[in-house]
Amino acid sequence: MQLLFTDRTYLVTGGGSGIGKGVAGGLARAGARVMIVGRNAERLNAAAGEIVEQLVGDVPGEIRAHPADVIDEEQVAGVVEAAVAWGGTLAGVVHCAGGSETIGPVTQIDSEAWRRTVDLNVNGTMYVLKHSAREMVRAGGGSFVGISSIAASNVHRWFGAYGVTKSALDHLLMLAADELGPSWVRVNGIRPGLIRTDLVQVILDSPEVAEDYRQCTPLPRIGEVTDVADTAMFLLSDAASWITGQIINVDGGHGLRRGPDMSAMLEPVFGPDGLRGVV
Repeated sequence: MQLLFTDRTYLVTGGGSGIGKGVAGGLARAGARVMIVGRNAERLNAAAGEIVEQLVGDVPGEIRAHPADVIDEEQVAGVVEAAVAWGGTLAGVVHCAGGSETIGPVTQIDSEAWRRTVDLNVNGTMYVLKHSAREMVRAGGGSFVGISSIAASNVHRWFGAYGVTKSALDHLLMLAADELGPSWVRVNGIRPGLIRTDLVQVILDSPEVAEDYRQCTPLPRIGEVTDVADTAMFLLSDAASWITGQIINVDGGHGLRRGPDMSAMLEPVFGPDGLRGVV
């Protein structure tokens, strides 16, 4: 099976690092035009430069960096407009931008940090989906892939707004898939497990937490960015033309078991009583 991306334009949010950077690199090496989006212009330009260096021989892939904040709807609309102006039509989107500012017991969550996380993971996803879907409908079809988390399906104690907002993302993707199917726009999601990126290095550096993840994962290794990127590229491709409304776990089977035990990391910060809600 050959996945074809040549002469197609894709938008990748959160493209300056981690999964987003991996997806963008894979698409560009496969011959696509890729616009990467993120808040940090310096990081975006560095990522674009690295990907360009990987384009060897007669590979026709191209990449552009476009700084923008997905929580600003006007900026999102501008990014989508720029991608369409560059390529003529928008073939697909991989929405990786997301994160969390909250960790710890629910009785001690900072309310402003909670709101910012909701804004990023829920509202930001809606803005990107809303404006990119308009263009894909006009083009006669396309594919949107949203990056969720195993925290959306398996309760992760003390993860605050993260799992809650990723659950909302999952539902939004399924809603959009049902509505946009008649226009041949496919909408799917990926729930990564523990993936080796800079964001999870603190987990990998904790022997107790890293071992707990190992015990929760039937395929006993840490996930790599390519595990998620390859799945995203499949969902973007014509090979997935009859797949929509699906949220696919890429987690080594972790979703079959429980969420991780983070107490070894968090008990020194909040105390054992704090972790059970005492303030």
